[in-house]
Amino acid sequence: MPKKKISLQAKHLRQSRKRQLRNMSIKSTVKTAVGAARSAIDSAPEDAAAAVKAASRALDKAATKGVVHKRAAARKKSRLARRLNKAVAPAQSTEA
Repeated sequence: MPKKKISLQAKHLRQSRKRQLRNMSIKSTVKTAVGAARSAIDSAPEDAAAAVKAASRALDKAATKGVVHKRAAARKKSRLARRLNKAVAPAQSTEA
């Protein structure tokens, strides 16, 4: 094999590893934010709006960077919003 081809393969491996580490970091941030939002919804639905907003923002950033597909991000955001609305609705009906 020519030397140039080997060096290009090595460069490709370095780039792939760098991208993998970056993507893992972004995915971890998204998972943490979504988990925090879910636990906030379950524990205190009235105060969970900020956590859902932060998770939505993290999902949007990940979708923009191509780590998560934009439709997958939209689906997760929709599910979080539905869960929040469902949790807040009974609390509002008991207050009225």
